[in-house]
This record gives sequence, C-alpha cells and structure tokens, in this order.
Amino acid sequence: MTTGVRRRMGVEERKQQLIGVALELFGHRSPDEVSIDEIAAAAGISRPLVYHYFPGKQSLYEAALRRAADELAARFVEPPQGPLGARLLRVMGRFFDFVDEHGPGFAALMRGGPAVGSSTTNAMIDEVRQAAYEQILAHLRVEKPSARLELVVRSWVSLAESTALLWLDGRRVPRAELELQLVHDFAALAAVSAAYDADMAEILTGILADEPADGPFGELVARLVALVPVPSLDAVPDQRLR
Repeated sequence: MTTGVRRRMGVEERKQQLIGVALELFGHRSPDEVSIDEIAAAAGISRPLVYHYFPGKQSLYEAALRRAADELAARFVEPPQGPLGARLLRVMGRFFDFVDEHGPGFAALMRGGPAVGSSTTNAMIDEVRQAAYEQILAHLRVEKPSARLELVVRSWVSLAESTALLWLDGRRVPRAELELQLVHDFAALAAVSAAYDADMAEILTGILADEPADGPFGELVARLVALVPVPSLDAVPDQRLR
C-alpha cells in the first residue's frame, strides 16, 4: 500500500533523472524546441529546482549529450568472434536502434544542435567517431593502421553517420536494407583501396577467407556478379584461330 509520500532523491540521483527526462524529450523533438519548463514538468519538479541542479539549459543539454554519446559509442562494441561481415551487421543493427529511438537527439548530437560551435559538444562528437574507429580496427586486429586503412575506416564511420542522418529525413529506404548496404559499403571501400595497396589487399584477403558464402560479404559478391553481363559465344574470340 502506497502512502502518497514522494521519496526525496539525492543530488546525483536527481541529476541523472533530469538527464534521462531531457534525453527522452530530445529523442522526440529538437532540443531547441524543448523548454526548461517542459523538462521540469516531466520530472515532476519545479523550474527553479531544475536550475538548482543545472545552471542553465545548455549545461543540461551537454549532460544529456554526454550520456547519449557514451551510449552511442557502446553500440559499436562487439565480441571479436565470427566472420567480420556478420559482426558489422550486428553493429549496424544496434547503431540504427539508437538512431531510431533518439532521432532528433541523434541529429542534434551529430550536427551540434543548440550547442553548435561548443568545444565541449564537438569533443563529444569526436569521441564517438574515435570510439567507432578504434572498435573497427580491433575487429580487423590492427593496432597500427596504414594511411590507407585509416582512410577506409574513418570514411566508413563518416558514411554511417551521414546515412543515418539522411535516413531520418523521411525514412524513405527500409532500415534493414541500409544496415546491410553499409556493411557492403565497408567491403567496397576496402576492395577499392586493396586495388591500390598491397597491405590493404592482404587485409582484405584475410577478411574474405573467413567469410561464408551466405554472409553479408558473400551476398555482395553475388549481387555484383549478377550485374556483370555474360558475353555471348559470338563475342568470345576463338583462340584456336590465332
């Protein structure tokens, strides 16, 4: 039986509650559109009490972004077992889970939102990108990447970010297709780089050696082969006449 008496929260507990409330509101609308009054009402406290814990909306916004950035970075963590293609597909599934759940908040995090130009916000965004970059290198078992490998991985992380932002604008492409396409994009970037660099070719060969035919990378090969026209017998030169 409840008595109706509200439990008094400690300082840190109240701060975490406010951050959670702010994240929930930012997940449905742009942070620019969310007021301190709304955050206070959703938390069940007064507006002055919000300011008791956070000096202003900007500080609460940055605290919410800090939690979002940590959670987003954690989505790239994946046990290093099994084929790389399947691992990347699971990572993209969790990444888009976050994007789906925190659409406006994700856009605000990656675009800067009301904190655009803030060194604190920019640092958090860079941390997310760096965490994703380091996780992919860990999957490749590479500690000191070459310039070409760094270019491939950082380009792919940037592509995943921009793809998610574009997807949020209308969600015109099925999410599952984009997740798979981004895994294929990684293979394509690596393959193009491997055509120019022996070290990248060795890395790509090692990746493909562990890939099953029915995995994401195997599917990409099958799709590409299907696009190549089969030459007719008349078009094939008869080597016996030479």
